[in-house]
Amino acid sequence: MFKKLTHAALLTAVAASLSTAALAAPVTYKIDNSHTYPRFSYNHLGYSTQLSRFDKTEGTVVFDQAAKTGEVDITIDVDSVQTGNDTFNGHLKGEKFFDVKQFPTATFKSTKVVFEGDKPASIEGDLTIKGVTKPVTLKVTHFAEKEHPMLKRSAIGADAETVVKRSDFDMGANVPHVSDEVTISIALEAVSQEE
Repeated sequence: MFKKLTHAALLTAVAASLSTAALAAPVTYKIDNSHTYPRFSYNHLGYSTQLSRFDKTEGTVVFDQAAKTGEVDITIDVDSVQTGNDTFNGHLKGEKFFDVKQFPTATFKSTKVVFEGDKPASIEGDLTIKGVTKPVTLKVTHFAEKEHPMLKRSAIGADAETVVKRSDFDMGANVPHVSDEVTISIALEAVSQEE
């Protein structure tokens, strides 16, 4: 009797694992540009922390919660930089900084997503700004996956951040008076492309 129960329990466990494997499938989410904003902040002359953002972002996130895997591919329109001041926007678009005429986009492409439990905790990848590519790790401070209440599709949202040195990306003008370290953060929302 005990052998039969053990055999039945083993079959049940195998069936459950096969069922879970069958359900594990990557889902592709398209970035929602109206709710995705990469931001950057830095210390200005020791007086204050300045916060600016980019208004145009596109890309995809591939997420498989069951398999605990993911991919992130984001492209930022650098010409959409918004500081709140048109003159300073133009200053940042110039050759000393983003040089948007020669480098109109910045990109982030993940190489690894690290999970804690069912949620991503960090995203390792390559950040390219002004034609320079450096490895960075984005720390995920918030993550959610659920059905979008209006679109009735799966949607994901996340907040993540990292710290870089702008001089590493050929944008070191005015260091050290204006801080070399820049905190990059992103508020991201993306919607599943599957019906």
